[in-house]
Amino acid sequence: MRKRLSLVSAMITAGVLATPAWASPFSFTTGNADGRLGALSQSESSGTFATETADDFFLTETTVITGATITGLMTAPSANISNVEIEMYNVFSLDSNVARTSGAPTFSTPEVVTRVNSPADVEIDAATRDGSEGTLAFAGSSLNASFAVQNTVVDGINPTPSKTGGEGPASGEEVQITITFTKPILLPAGHYFFRPDVQLTDGDFLYLSVAGTPVAPDLQAWIRNSDLAPDWLRIGTDIIGPDPSTGAAAPKFNMTFSLAGDTIPEAGIPGEASCHGESVSALARQFGGIRSAASTLGYSSVKALQASFKEFCNP
Repeated sequence: MRKRLSLVSAMITAGVLATPAWASPFSFTTGNADGRLGALSQSESSGTFATETADDFFLTETTVITGATITGLMTAPSANISNVEIEMYNVFSLDSNVARTSGAPTFSTPEVVTRVNSPADVEIDAATRDGSEGTLAFAGSSLNASFAVQNTVVDGINPTPSKTGGEGPASGEEVQITITFTKPILLPAGHYFFRPDVQLTDGDFLYLSVAGTPVAPDLQAWIRNSDLAPDWLRIGTDIIGPDPSTGAAAPKFNMTFSLAGDTIPEAGIPGEASCHGESVSALARQFGGIRSAASTLGYSSVKALQASFKEFCNP
């Protein structure tokens, strides 16, 4: 069994390491918008429900996520982006009330066809970031002043779903939002859902789809609003459904986003007594010292980095 390092001893070790720093950058992208779908993903405002659209990704190592991008359609020409919030979800049935499903995570709930491979009921608190709280910064840039999507899902998100075929085309300005996590997100290896939430001064923010399946196995994009929560629906399979005119199967969608950061391959295991000491030691080895690690990973201070890993190790 490896001896647990105290924080002090790990920092002393970091100061005398002679081996060169090594880096393991992390990046993930689903690609560019394909014009097939725009799905609402924005906060509750006057006269509108909060609506969440989420898509999945994998982490193969403990990872510090420092930035992201998302691409969407702004339907009102005068709109500005007033806030961005990011949430991460585990895959159901983690973080979920499985009692609603008669104790069996694969059993259909009364509200939806299935929850298998959906996002969890609730987000990962330690991975939520909000521009209004200063835990992320964002900047929007125009990609196309006149962009159209073939289909949309905005309002037709109902309990006990019936196939709607979607709500038809929409057009507006295609924008990419670049996000910097001023408080980086630290997650262990795993399968997650990424959910962006964009607040506009006018109109809707429609999160845009991409071609193909960027991850395997792919869990496709899911959506819910305030009425449906905590359940989720598959955008293509449950809401849009098969094409009645051609008999084509229900489509499956993935959404436009990218993530960037650094992996920490030798980080400790959350919940184990040795997690914190092993993680600090790994950071020191990887970045040539704890102060260098904090700076490279985007933490505001060594104290902020330490607090993040303490939370990570004691979930």
